[in-house]
Amino acid sequence: MDILKKALEMLEKHPLCDHCLGRQFAFLGRNMENEERGKAIKTVLLMEAQALAQSKNEEGIRTLKVLATNGFSKNAEEILHRMKRRVLRKSLQKTCFLCGNKFTLVDKLVEKALEKLKDYEYRNFLVGVELPVDVEEREDEFKAKFKVEYGENLRIEFGKLLGKKISLYSSKTVEYQKPEVVIVINPVTEEIRVQVNPLYVAGRYKKLVRGIPQSKWFCSSCHGKGCEKCNWTGKMYPESVEEIISEPFLKAAEGTKTFFHASGREDIDARMLGKGRPFVIEISQPKKRFLDLKKLEESVNAHAAGKVEISSLRFVDKDFVRRLKKAESAQKEYRVFIEFERELTDADISLLEEKLTNIMVKQRTPTRVLHRRADLTREKHIYEVKVRRLPPKRAEMKIRCQGGLYVKELVTGDDGRTTPSVSEILNCKAKPIKLDVLNVIMKD
Repeated sequence: MDILKKALEMLEKHPLCDHCLGRQFAFLGRNMENEERGKAIKTVLLMEAQALAQSKNEEGIRTLKVLATNGFSKNAEEILHRMKRRVLRKSLQKTCFLCGNKFTLVDKLVEKALEKLKDYEYRNFLVGVELPVDVEEREDEFKAKFKVEYGENLRIEFGKLLGKKISLYSSKTVEYQKPEVVIVINPVTEEIRVQVNPLYVAGRYKKLVRGIPQSKWFCSSCHGKGCEKCNWTGKMYPESVEEIISEPFLKAAEGTKTFFHASGREDIDARMLGKGRPFVIEISQPKKRFLDLKKLEESVNAHAAGKVEISSLRFVDKDFVRRLKKAESAQKEYRVFIEFERELTDADISLLEEKLTNIMVKQRTPTRVLHRRADLTREKHIYEVKVRRLPPKRAEMKIRCQGGLYVKELVTGDDGRTTPSVSEILNCKAKPIKLDVLNVIMKD
């Protein structure tokens, strides 16, 4: 490929700035910016044209005129003037065919972007570039017409230039994989917007009392609007683990909303003890990312003293949320207090431990959750069961099992929907009195 010949063909047909001419040969020559590449091509064309013109070759004059008009070359214009060759002022082009001279706005766009970013805390960023459809179509047609093989996209060139300067002036790094903020810039319309990626904080929570749901529970009658049934709160319960934990984080990060992710959930009337249940708070559009997690932990624990307690806070990413959700079936340990219709014998205790250790339990969706879960039969593994008799007709049962096991139904049998069950094994009606989650076995 004759680079100079092709560059001249392009300039003969269209006015091109240094950036846009250089972009057509972006992958030729190392450690050069496209503007520099375009200037170099025009310089060599100018030198060759001047040499031809001085040899009385009209081809040199013609090339000088192309450079003066479509190449924006003052040097070519001056050489023609000295040679007493006229270039009509009205033929001098002022606007690049491809970019519309928008590369001259880079510094202005960077200044506007930095102004928009000043309200946000971030360590890294990425520049996204939007262009009108007609601009991209024009460039596509240009590349097809001149069979451009080594060119670089207009969007990429703007992204590189803007990214470098924003990085220079902000002292932040460009991050292509997981940027904390994305600055979306339209160089043609000069519109700029900031997309702030969520902030994720992981930890563990304990629920020390019964009667608090894990997540906000909207009123079944008004669906959150507020009515007489819910005392105009829009909620079935005045507070939840999610609200207790999330609100201080939302306020500290100055975000717009939060999402609460947890490795499974406990019933409203069950406590979450032991080391606590793993959770992640996702904060949307946070202005503050450099949170003092120790201070937040202390604040939540002081406000929710005796009800909810959080620990092991740390920053994580979206991938951690995916792993958290996959770990919902991880091993869990429960303690349930059971009341029977008769007193238990030592043989009953032994039988329960034998029949419920290292087995697979089949559970059809419990009747109490059928309104919100599909009616399916699930199999869950029980690794170990330990039973301690309590007078007069009660027992404490500890269960280590696969996550997702319905413990209450393991006790009652749920009219045959769970098998085997405590009631079935002993042929004796059994009723769960209190339930606690003692441990969620998951690597943090």
